[in-house]
Formats: sequence, structure tokens, C-alpha cells
Amino acid sequence: MKKFFGQKFYIILTGIILITSLFFVFKLVPAQASNQQELDEIQQQIKDQEAKIEELKQKETYYQETIATKRKEVISLQGQLSILEDSHQQILASIGQTEAEIKKTELEIVNTKLKIAEKEQEISADKDKIGEVLKTMYWADQQSLFEIILTNNSLSDFFNQIKFSEDLQSSIQNSLDKLTTAKQGLQIENDALNTKKEDLTSLQTALEDKENKLSEEEGIKSRLVTQTKGAEANFQSLLSKVRKEWQTASNEIASLENLAREKMRAQKESGQTLLTGNDLSWPVPSQYVTCEFHDPEYPYRTWIGEHPAIDVRAAQGTPIKAAAPGYVARAKDNGMGYSYIMLVHNDELSTVYGHVSQIYVTQDSYVTRGQVIGLSGGMPGTKGAGSFSSAPHLHFEVRSNGIPVNPLNYLQ
Repeated sequence: MKKFFGQKFYIILTGIILITSLFFVFKLVPAQASNQQELDEIQQQIKDQEAKIEELKQKETYYQETIATKRKEVISLQGQLSILEDSHQQILASIGQTEAEIKKTELEIVNTKLKIAEKEQEISADKDKIGEVLKTMYWADQQSLFEIILTNNSLSDFFNQIKFSEDLQSSIQNSLDKLTTAKQGLQIENDALNTKKEDLTSLQTALEDKENKLSEEEGIKSRLVTQTKGAEANFQSLLSKVRKEWQTASNEIASLENLAREKMRAQKESGQTLLTGNDLSWPVPSQYVTCEFHDPEYPYRTWIGEHPAIDVRAAQGTPIKAAAPGYVARAKDNGMGYSYIMLVHNDELSTVYGHVSQIYVTQDSYVTRGQVIGLSGGMPGTKGAGSFSSAPHLHFEVRSNGIPVNPLNYLQ
């Protein structure tokens, strides 16, 4: 009789353990329900930001297309003022778009952190439940041993129960590993979002710099109104002056480069050491380019054509260093006009440093890499800036066999 009831008790107890354990391990019910309402609200806010981003993109595209159309029209005072105003609106839309992108990313980060916290709660709750299962299993093992002693006929069942416990523990561990992996994956996603946020913040900084550039264009607008007094005839006169100043400098540079190369060829024939190398150093400490080579947003593009250089941010009076060893082909002090320095470096490359406020080298001399050759300028209305400078910066040209090329392909 004892044997019968002991075996029956063992079977019932094992069944209870099996059902209860499987329920806890495979169902893995969270300790508490996730805050679904908060997650839903965040998701809706993310969608709202996405809609805002799309709206601002369309607005930015509209102004880009409008500006492109107006630039094809006959150059007039009213047209230039209108382009500047459209450019202002385009930049504002671009900045708003970036701010919305940042907000969207911040919401995504919050959303991810909530999911991480939820997984942590699930892991903690499942550990507690699994711990209870293990305690029950331990108690069951003890009871089984007691039954073995009483019945002398449960050894096989006892070892089966041990095997079942081992399998169950393995399943429990696998489930915990999956949850831990899920948590790690969410953490990786969170790190990626933080990186994205940093990238977007950098983009916002760039756009704020672009807004500063827009302020420069607004300065152009103000000067246009002042210099022309709102009269189209005065504007056309100013336009003619700017074009002539630029064309004179361009022709002079091309002519002087040819003369300089003839001198260098003579040096080569006489056995003198020539300047070599195509790698150029940045001429000023800053490497922030405010206007790119052939930049479509160059404010004077419709006035004098493509921008043949890069404009590098430099405060008024920043020391300018030679980008490579070179021969001073020109050191043009043009008073209140456009002043520049031209260096010829080898049989191919030459560099031009424009809007200089002070010149420290003399024509037909030699300089070494990094030697200070002058001071930067560009402040409208100051010495060396010329008629078409919008703000302090260094106009930096690189020419290959006399043809302007992108300096960024040579700078290190």
C-alpha cells in the first residue's frame, strides 16, 4: 500500500512540477505590464516629427528651385535682392529640418531606453520565477528520495527526475540568454542612436554656420542697397566694376604664372634645385570651408562665374602660411581693392591667397613651407578685401598648369 501511494504521489508531484515549470520557462510572463501608453505616445511624436521633416524638405526644395530659376534670369538689383531673401528662407527651412531630426532622434532614444528597462524587468521577474521553480524541483528531489527509501522501488524514476531537472535548467538558461541578448541588442541600438544624435548636432552646428554665412549675404544685401541707393543703373555700374576687378586679377595671375614657369625652367637648365611635391598644407589654422570650389551657392556666381577656390574661415589678421615651398610670382597690394599673393611650386602647381590685408613677402623671392607670407582679410570695406568680399576669410586657389582645381584634392 505504501509503495502504491508513494508511486502515485511521485507521479502527481512530477506532473505538477512539469506543468508549472514549462509555464514559467516558455511563456515567460513579464513581472509587470509595459507602459504601452507611454510607448504609443512616443511613437506618435516620432511620426509627427517625421511629417514635419518631410514638410521642411519640400519647403527647402521649393526655395532651391526658385533660386536656380532666378539665377538664370538677367542680373538685376531686384533679382539679386530676391535671391538673397529666398536663400534666407531656404536656410531657415534647412535648420528647422535638422532640429526636427534631432528631436526625432531624442524620442527614439527615449523609446529604446523604455524597451531596455522593460526587458530588464522581464529578466528580473523571470529570474525570480525560475528561482521558485528550482526550489520546487529541489523539494521534489528530496521527496523523491524519501519515497525511494519508503518504497524501495523508485530508483529509475529518481534518475529520470534528475535528467528532467537538468533539461529544465538548460532550458531556463537558454531563455535567460535570449533575454540578455535582446537587452544587449537594444543597448547597441541605443548607442547607435546616441551616435546619430551627435552627428545631427554636428549638422546643426554646420547649419548654424551656414546661417552665419547667410548673415554675410544679408550684409551684401545691405551694402547693395546702400551702394546703389536702390537704383538699377547704379547696380549695373557696380556689377561692371566687380567683373572688371575680378577679370583683371584672373588675367594677371595667368600671365604671371607663365612668366614664373619660364624662370623655373631656366633654373632647371642651370642645374639649380627646383621646388617639388604636390601635397599642400593648410594655409591658416582653420580647416572650415565656408564656400566650396565651384560652390552653387556662391553669392557672386551670377556676377563673375564659378568660384575658382575655397574660402577658408579665418579671422581678420590671421597669419597666412605658404602651403608648400614656392616662388613668389606676385605680391599684389591693391590698396582697398583685391590684394593677393601668388606662389608657383613646381612644374605643375601654383597657389593664390586672396583678400590679404598685409603682405610679408616680395615678388621674385622664395619661401619655405609654413613660412608666414601675410595676413588674412576679407572684412568688407577694409584694405585688400576688394569689392566682392562678404566677410573675413582666406580665398585659397590651387592651379594645375594654370587651370583652377579643387584645393581639397591637394590639402593634407
